[in-house]
Formats: sequence, C-alpha cells, structure tokens
Amino acid sequence: MSALFRIVPPHLRTARRPQRLLERSAMVYRHGWLLIVSGLLEPLLYLVSTRVGIGKLVGEVEVGGRAVEYATFVAPALMASSAMNGAVFDSTMNVFHKLRYAKIYDAMLTTPLNTADIALGEIGWALVRGLMYSTSFLVVMVAMGLAESPWIVASVPACALIGFAFASVGMAGTTYMRGWPDFEFISLITMPMFLFSATFYPADTYSELGQLALNVSPLYHGVELVRACATGSASLAVVGHIAFLAVMGWLGLRVVARRLDGLLLT
Repeated sequence: MSALFRIVPPHLRTARRPQRLLERSAMVYRHGWLLIVSGLLEPLLYLVSTRVGIGKLVGEVEVGGRAVEYATFVAPALMASSAMNGAVFDSTMNVFHKLRYAKIYDAMLTTPLNTADIALGEIGWALVRGLMYSTSFLVVMVAMGLAESPWIVASVPACALIGFAFASVGMAGTTYMRGWPDFEFISLITMPMFLFSATFYPADTYSELGQLALNVSPLYHGVELVRACATGSASLAVVGHIAFLAVMGWLGLRVVARRLDGLLLT
C-alpha cells in the first residue's frame, strides 16, 4: 500500500473530494447530453461506411496470424479513437474555459476542495466520458457481428487506460494554452494520429520510418491494445502497450498537479 502511495505524485496526495467534480460534471451534462452523443457519431459513421463500403473492396486483413474482415480490423481502432476523442475534448477546451474564463476553479478553491481534487476530478470525468463512448461502441460492434472473441469485453478497461493517458496529457497541455487559437495544435496532433496509427492499415504496410513513428504514437498503442482484446490475439506486446499508456498518463498527471498549484495558488 505504501509503495502505491509513493507512485501518486506528491501534489495529488492531499486529494480529499475529487468525486465532487464528477458529480458536478454529471449534473451539467444532464442538460447537454447532445454534446456527448455527437462525439460518438463520427467514429460510428466511419465504422458503418467501412462495413458497407470500402470493406467489401479490401476483403480480409491479417491480425495475429489469421485473416479477419476489414471492418473487424478497423472497428477496434475506431473504438480506441472514440475513447481518445472523448477524453481529449473534456480535458482541453472544457478545462480551458473553466480555468481562464469562467474562473470556476477559483470559486472551487474557496470551498474545502483543493487543486488535487480539481486535477483528479477533471481527469476522472474525461475518463468517464471516454468510457461512455467505448461502451456504446462495443455494443454496436457486437450488434454488427464484429466481435471475434469473448475477450472483447476487456476492450472497455483498455479504453479506460487510453482515456486516462489522453486526459492527463490533454489537461497538462491545456494549462500552457494562452488562448483559443492555440487549440489548433490539438487538431494538428490528433488528426494525423487518428489517420496514421495503424487505424486503417496494418502496421507492416508502413515503411521502416513509418513503423518507427508508430512506436511513439500513443493512439497506436491504444489501437493495438484494443485490437488484441477484440480479436483475442494477445501477445507479450500487449504489456508494452499498457506500460506506454500508463507512463504517459502518470507523467501527464504530475504536470497537471504542479501547473494547477502554480496557476491557482500564486
């Protein structure tokens, strides 16, 4: 237990009520549920178009030493992308508005809440939103007959890890944003990542340079992790994907904790 306590960044060990942020976010989105639904539509439309359109042209793709339908290959990648999108949206623009304009966090600090509660609460909600996307996506995959293995249920906790990694780094980056134009960098990073993380093409079709670039793409590690769960083709590489995302989330969490202390308490 003490070892686990040491893993938690020192700035976050004082957290007492981060669940209050989760409660607030849930209450707010009761009146803005269309925002959550809209975030799920884009990857679902990609999936449907792949199943009824391009998938029939491509045929089968090899995953884990066996051939699967192209739609089955793409679906886990879109599921991982939906978890990323949900986490990134809530941990960037939403947090920036509260931090720089609405001054909601300043108001929270007049209550028993502290900066550790804010950091964990906001990242926790971004993770919950990513889980809502991935769970809904899982239901659609099963309904469309794209579940190749019962291990597909493990893709939900895998998406939780993806959400944690992207939410932590997204919120850390947001603390450095100077204004709304800076958010163009978010799209500049996430869109190429979405297109070129073995989402639509197997990794072995990339050039040597491309395969090296894949290894530093967080979404690639998320895609491969979810794909291994969905197709039941797990290997030792899964451990590396989990470690990459876990370290990414932990580092982001450390930056968030320090930055919020500097921005809100000085």
